[in-house]
Amino acid sequence: MSLPNLNLIIKRGISTSAVREGKRNFKKFLLYNKRGSRIFKEQQRQNPDPDIPIDTRGIREVGYKDGDKFVTVPEMIPQLIVPDLKDCKLKPYVSYRTPDVVQSEFTAEDLFHIVYAPKIALEFSEGSLNEDGSSKDPSPEERMTKEEALLKAKQTGSDIF
Repeated sequence: MSLPNLNLIIKRGISTSAVREGKRNFKKFLLYNKRGSRIFKEQQRQNPDPDIPIDTRGIREVGYKDGDKFVTVPEMIPQLIVPDLKDCKLKPYVSYRTPDVVQSEFTAEDLFHIVYAPKIALEFSEGSLNEDGSSKDPSPEERMTKEEALLKAKQTGSDIF
């Protein structure tokens, strides 16, 4: 009994369809412009190609739309502030041979001992405390109310964030 000659090897083939069919099928794939600088994307917006959609993912807007008009806000334009390191003696890297720095957690108790304890000890030795233990001459930070302290902590430049 003879077996039929079967070709079981998978082969690749080339499609020779018309160029027009290739272009029509190619439009199924959405190609967003994921690369390019802000200037390049501005040029794309000024001279738009109707076949390529403009993608704005990853770009922060530098203004807002007021109807049909776009209003640019100068404060929203990012700025890089780089210090002048011309005379800096430090190297731009950290050596792997540098010993590890082990430091314990800085707690509220440590902060109290650094900021308030010396003043309290000095006032106690001088006898300038009231009967309830409060200072006779409090500093401006000690005279602050809870609401004032919370407002000062939320101001720009505080360490709370």
